[in-house]
Amino acid sequence: MSVGQLPVIARGLITDERFISCRSTVMDANPDMSEELAGRIVEEGLKFVAACSRNPGVGLAPSRIVDEGWHALLLHTAMYAELCKELGGAFVHHFPGYDPTNYDPEILDRTRQAIADLGYVADARLWGEPSDETLVPVAARCQHAPDCAIRPMPKPEWP
Repeated sequence: MSVGQLPVIARGLITDERFISCRSTVMDANPDMSEELAGRIVEEGLKFVAACSRNPGVGLAPSRIVDEGWHALLLHTAMYAELCKELGGAFVHHFPGYDPTNYDPEILDRTRQAIADLGYVADARLWGEPSDETLVPVAARCQHAPDCAIRPMPKPEWP
């Protein structure tokens, strides 16, 4: 893949072997999830990383479900660094945090538009608001918000 040129489907951003490994990571974190759904989540994570890489500073964020796919990509650190480099844009850093009050529907609209601008179609079912957990429950405990306004998770209080 040359800089500036993206494959027709986001799955083509990484090799089949790497895709399968990332899909397995999603399935390991979510034991009852189907292989098909885990693959869709990883593909949406790839679309998200591509959109962020090509639009640094715009303030994009994944849905809570797509964040699970992004986490799987991040855990494959060497592959992830290579992916960001091949995308020709900025390295897409992850700032974890979970606070559902950070939710802003406009950021998901902006992110889906950035994905569409790259020629991809966002999987609407996987880009819902964080309270819509009944659609696809996932293990990821992140909620990203505009301008990376992510507050760290509170430290557990031990008795």
